[in-house]
Amino acid sequence: MNYPESVSKLIESLSKLPGVGPKTAERLALHIATKMKEEDALNFAKSLLNVKRELMKCPICGNLTDKNPCSVCRDNTRDRSIIAVVEEVRDLIAMEKMKEYRGMYHVLNGAISPINGIGPQDINLPTLLERLKNEEVKEIIMATNTTIEGESTAMYIAKLLEKTGIKVTRIARGLPVGGGLEYADEVTLLKAIEGRREFK
Repeated sequence: MNYPESVSKLIESLSKLPGVGPKTAERLALHIATKMKEEDALNFAKSLLNVKRELMKCPICGNLTDKNPCSVCRDNTRDRSIIAVVEEVRDLIAMEKMKEYRGMYHVLNGAISPINGIGPQDINLPTLLERLKNEEVKEIIMATNTTIEGESTAMYIAKLLEKTGIKVTRIARGLPVGGGLEYADEVTLLKAIEGRREFK
C-alpha cells in the first residue's frame, strides 16, 4: 500500500530504531497518525528533540547527562578508589539499579571489535587512562559484557594496566555468556559484582 509521504517518512524513521522492524514501525506510525492526540504527538516530538539537544556525555566518565559532570561523578559519597568499566550507558544504569555498588564508573561507549573495524582508539579509553593518572584508583572492575568483544576489551585494558599497580578484577560469571548487562536482573548483577576476581 502507498502511504501518504508523511506516514512513509515516519515509518522509515521509526524503523531505524534498534529492535523495530518494518511491521512494528508501520504499526507505530499508524498509531501516531490515527490514534495519538496532537498534543501528545507534539510532546513526543519535543522529548525527542530535547534528548538530542540537552544531553551530553560526561567528560569524566562518559555517562549520559544533562549536567557537567554527571550525578555519579558529582556524588562525594561514592568510593573513588574503584572504577567499574562498562561498555554502554545502559550497562551503568543496570548496575545502578541494584543499589549496592557505590564506586565510580567509566563508560567505553563500545567494545574493541577488529572484525567491525573498531579498535582501542575508537572507544572511550584515553579518558580512562587519563583518570588513572589523576585519581587515587586502587581497583578497576572490568564489567564489560561476556561477549567475544567484551572479553577482548577487558583483556586489552587489563594488559595496559599490568604495570600500574592497580588491581584489575573481572565480574564473576553470574551473567550468561553472550548476554548484555542491561538484560540481567539486579540479583544476578549483585552476585556478579560480589564474585569478581582478579584479572589474569
